[in-house]
Amino acid sequence: AGLGGIGLDTSKGIVKAGPKNLVILDRIENPAAIAELKAINPKVTVTFYPYDVTVPLAETKKLLTTIFAKLKTVDLLINGAGILNDHQIELTIAINFTGLVNTTTAIMDFWDKRKGGPGGAIANICSVTGFNAIYQVPVYSASKAAVVSFTSSLAKLAPITGVIAYSINPGITKTTLVHKFNSWLDVEPRVAELLDEHPTQTTTQCAQKFVKAIEANQNGAIWKLDLGRLDAVNWTK
Repeated sequence: AGLGGIGLDTSKGIVKAGPKNLVILDRIENPAAIAELKAINPKVTVTFYPYDVTVPLAETKKLLTTIFAKLKTVDLLINGAGILNDHQIELTIAINFTGLVNTTTAIMDFWDKRKGGPGGAIANICSVTGFNAIYQVPVYSASKAAVVSFTSSLAKLAPITGVIAYSINPGITKTTLVHKFNSWLDVEPRVAELLDEHPTQTTTQCAQKFVKAIEANQNGAIWKLDLGRLDAVNWTK
């Protein structure tokens, strides 16, 4: 999800840093956002493909085949799709966890050094709720904990696969995600308002630190991006 909230601001930061290509996969096309990204740095080729992370693994592999054929080399995958709505249990798990696992699994076809691939790097956008749950949204929090755990395993597998991984864990950030959302079984109808009472950071602050974490490219890092800071977290579970 490179075109909404934290994703768009991070995409802007990445384009400023000047990679050769930025490929954005998102469910909804946003031509204005794509045009804005292209205008920031004309040296960067920005392309968009429609993609829904809940599609079957085979479909993801098909899309990646198209992208790899066009670009030849892809260095970094950012898994950033996410929803926050504990009324939609299956969808939350499908987008926040299963989709991320499938996209990661699909790219291994192209990157895995056991298949002669060049390796690569995966940045998974998790959340501080992955190690410190917002208990009123236990489904969301657990889906994020699953991704933190999955990412830590990927990092330990890097000597075998040649693919490194790290997690980016934003704290409460002013995005549309947190304006209004449902708690599990409505245990706390005011959960969004209560969350709003906590200190927050802007998507711009979060994105700046996100780009720093990408530049660090540190296998196994669990980065906490909160209140405009970037901190490494030691988390064992």
